[in-house]
Amino acid sequence: MKNRPLHQRLGFAFAGLRSGWLRERSFRTHCLFALAALTALVVLRPAAIWWALVALVAAMVMALELINSAIEGVIDLLHPAQHPEIKIIKDMVAGAVLIVSVAALIVAAALLVASL
Repeated sequence: MKNRPLHQRLGFAFAGLRSGWLRERSFRTHCLFALAALTALVVLRPAAIWWALVALVAAMVMALELINSAIEGVIDLLHPAQHPEIKIIKDMVAGAVLIVSVAALIVAAALLVASL
């Protein structure tokens, strides 16, 4: 799978995004929040730095959600039974998504305050 042409690697990436959209409700939810953030940017018309900051945190949330889903999928495939250590691992990755999501909410609040 190494050293494939760019178009093939992009195809794999887009297939991953499609799978995330189709299989993961949380990913769809984060995408809808990113769309809401884009709508807020269009309405509020803030400085370019706000566009960059919102785009960065939205992308981080969506990417981390895909990583969370991938890790959970691998764990479930390798060890389908419940196990206390596996629960801890899944909870930690979910916690990482939560941290980045809270950061995104803080950026959204700061944008609203700065736009008033």
